[in-house]
Amino acid sequence: MRIVYLTHSLASCWNHGNAHFLRGVLRELVHRGHAVRALEPEGAWSLENLLRDHGEAGLDAYRAHYPELRSDRFAGLEEVEAALSGADVVIVHEWNEPALVAAVGRLRRQGAPFTLLFHDTHHRAVSDPGAIRTFDLDGYDAVLAFGATLSEVYRRWGWGDRVFTWHEAADTRLFHPPAEEGAREGLVWIGNWGDGERTAELESFLFRPAQEAALPLDVYGVRYPEEARAMLARHGARYRGWLPNARAPEVFARHLATVHVPRRFYVDLLPGIPTIRVFEALACGIPLVSAPWRDAEGLFRPGQDYLTARDGAEMARHLAALRDDPARRAALVRSGLETIRARHSCAHRVDELMAVLARLDAAPARRLGPTHPERAPAP
Repeated sequence: MRIVYLTHSLASCWNHGNAHFLRGVLRELVHRGHAVRALEPEGAWSLENLLRDHGEAGLDAYRAHYPELRSDRFAGLEEVEAALSGADVVIVHEWNEPALVAAVGRLRRQGAPFTLLFHDTHHRAVSDPGAIRTFDLDGYDAVLAFGATLSEVYRRWGWGDRVFTWHEAADTRLFHPPAEEGAREGLVWIGNWGDGERTAELESFLFRPAQEAALPLDVYGVRYPEEARAMLARHGARYRGWLPNARAPEVFARHLATVHVPRRFYVDLLPGIPTIRVFEALACGIPLVSAPWRDAEGLFRPGQDYLTARDGAEMARHLAALRDDPARRAALVRSGLETIRARHSCAHRVDELMAVLARLDAAPARRLGPTHPERAPAP
């Protein structure tokens, strides 16, 4: 099968979490014998920031760990149209320009034979629905949404049984426990500062509890303003800067535990959608403690795969207990790995994608016209 994925960037994971999942899925497709091609725009914001901060060396980890993958950059729609010729499946990520999303849909409406999917992995459908409404999805056969609550949003917008929940997952070819255990110490958090979506939560559930539990804390990520770095310094945390995602397993392997601090939109409006770091951390065999988050879809076994803290004081108690109890850490690792290996690898997600494609092929969607009520999502 010839599969083309239009992404913001495959090469760069600088503040671009979808690249983690995309790399794992595309690599799995390659290993199954599919012809895979990724397209990304010239001047992609993520890649430009990576190159500005780290130069070409910032791409070394990606290139070393994903030799099977490559992406082609395009400057205009004509190049995209040429690249899609002969494709069987085309997937367009929501972090693309509306003009590009619409242009690919027009190709499909005009008779292009590929199956066309729109892939949404963000909270904008609830936090900024106007931004999603700018996408003209006429001609798209279905939507892939990275959580059931997001799928429900699209169903309310008229997509019915043509929206499919497709969670992120861990690339277990890369994210797995170390071959040999070495010394572990302290706590690690890998995540970007964001735009004020969880500032108070980070202080309450990460910085202060780590200090109270006397656990050294290493923090990796980008877009940390001066006030954020000052907050880290007040709590004795060490800011390490950007970490290429391909190097996350080696960093997890040096630490006793990690913490999940979800953004508010995923707690309040889109419950059941964890960050990809939860999948990756559990796959690497590191104990995890989560700030309040409702696993509405039963993806994991709270209390068994990871611990949950209701407030900062409970987080500090959990961290201190893990610091002092190797058996408890080992039990969490075993359970978390069991769940990832049974349900949440990129191989599982490729199986799910193939099932979606088979279902669409068995019951092909009607072509959408410009006056069809499904033309553009609306709240």
